[in-house]
Amino acid sequence: MVRIALLLPFALIAGLAAAPREAVAAKNGMVVCVSPPATEVGVAILEEGGNAVDAAVAVAFAMAVTWPEAGNIGGGGFMMIGPPGKDPTCIEYRETAPAAATETMFANGNVSPYSHLVSGVPGTVRGLEKAHKSFGKLPWKRVVMPAVKLAEEGFIVNAVLARGLNAVLASKNTTNAEFRRVYGKPSGTWQAGDTLKLADLGRTLRIIAEKGPSEFYTGEPGQALIAEMKRGGGLITADDLAGYAAVEREPIRIAYRGWNIFGPPPPSGGGIVLAETLNILENFELNSHDRWSAEVNHLIVESMKRAYADRTRHLGDPAFTAIPKHLLAKEHAKKLAAGIDRDKATPAASLAPDIPLMAESDSTTHFSVVDRDGLAVSNTYTLENSYGSRVVVRGAGYILNNEMTDFNPAPGITTTKGQIGTKPNLVAPKKRMLSSQTPVLAYRDGKLRLITGSPGGRTITNTVACVLINVVDFGMSPTEAVDAPRLHHQWLPDAVRFEGVKEHPELVKKLQAMGHMVTAQRQGDAHTIAVDAKTGMFLGAADRRLDGLAKGLK
Repeated sequence: MVRIALLLPFALIAGLAAAPREAVAAKNGMVVCVSPPATEVGVAILEEGGNAVDAAVAVAFAMAVTWPEAGNIGGGGFMMIGPPGKDPTCIEYRETAPAAATETMFANGNVSPYSHLVSGVPGTVRGLEKAHKSFGKLPWKRVVMPAVKLAEEGFIVNAVLARGLNAVLASKNTTNAEFRRVYGKPSGTWQAGDTLKLADLGRTLRIIAEKGPSEFYTGEPGQALIAEMKRGGGLITADDLAGYAAVEREPIRIAYRGWNIFGPPPPSGGGIVLAETLNILENFELNSHDRWSAEVNHLIVESMKRAYADRTRHLGDPAFTAIPKHLLAKEHAKKLAAGIDRDKATPAASLAPDIPLMAESDSTTHFSVVDRDGLAVSNTYTLENSYGSRVVVRGAGYILNNEMTDFNPAPGITTTKGQIGTKPNLVAPKKRMLSSQTPVLAYRDGKLRLITGSPGGRTITNTVACVLINVVDFGMSPTEAVDAPRLHHQWLPDAVRFEGVKEHPELVKKLQAMGHMVTAQRQGDAHTIAVDAKTGMFLGAADRRLDGLAKGLK
């Protein structure tokens, strides 16, 4: 899931961990997300007596206005909800392929990722509705109206949003006239301090607030989407919209060094890949070495590599493919761990010899919420690329996703550069595309201790793994865990992506000597809440890689 020109200078990324900071502490609730106006909306809902799910729904709708690169009503995602004293549950609202989709529709590589054809049936509104019906306290209209106000009255653009808008508008791939009309500035470029009003989006949100979420699918907003599909050659029909349903699913449960960590199940690969990675690492005493030693990071990379190879072989929509139960078994992880050479990198291709390889000639957002009673929400949702398909539904004002690009494009074609063609995630009508989204809730001794997640395409799960390893194995504070450099390996391409290349040159040299190819890349945006084991205080850590605000109720 690609971001557009929002990357920090790499020297600043490398310096994040070098500047220790305190988490934001509060006793009666906390909201942490990338968009400061949306954080304020969530806190206001908590102050009014709403619970964490009310606040999460309000934040999600607000971010559809204030963080258009990923906040959405035209996309989908996963919400982990942890009621106090009970096991968490997962509200899955991943997009689905339209009924007219075919397995080979992307095989020739000629379909633009910025077009109507790559849009899946949106799930966000149904997902937020399902979460609110099951757990919310305040009326539906109350939690949607703050977003209506932001869209209709406008909000102040900050420097980060201005850079993002200017970059997407300058891109040659942004060709949709309605997108340019809605998000373009009448003259000049966007500057911090400008006001952005989104009248059409405000009207759509008002309909959702006052007439109910079903209107988005079968009412005027849905009719506008169907008209947009016909105009642009897309596949989504009225039947696709009317038939969409969010699903409550049992989370993946991971036991790791005395912690219980809950993550999303398929069609997210995140929970299973995270479980495999941590299960493999549990066979090694990581904290007997320094966090930035070659020994520790070699083991982390090799564990990630093996988990992602299994992801490629087996994971997809569980309604279309059987997910092997052994993937979560400790014994399976023990066998994988035994295959790790402590001194040398394992070539990625050798880990999956059953997958034939051929030669070849990531935007999401996460937020975390907790209320005074300990009800916790970890939510990741997306449009896929930054600003999705870069198509705005005419008259309705919202951006369409391009999630169909998350399917494996060409049956049987898996390449060393990272294209995957295995069967479990091929396109099929009404199928949910495999996701990497990994919102998690982590508990110790039966008590909530950590809420985290991240954007970043295939890097998402490994960002979450890094945060958890930092906290569980190395005792880092939430801000230290979030600020620390992250690394990633996704099986193919066979390369380690590491944020700390400049900060840890000796580590890089040692990894290279072991046979790892190491590249520098910014990774993730992990807005996190920890719960202090002694005081019970909520500790909010906004990730500084992009933007963000952690704010709590004192």
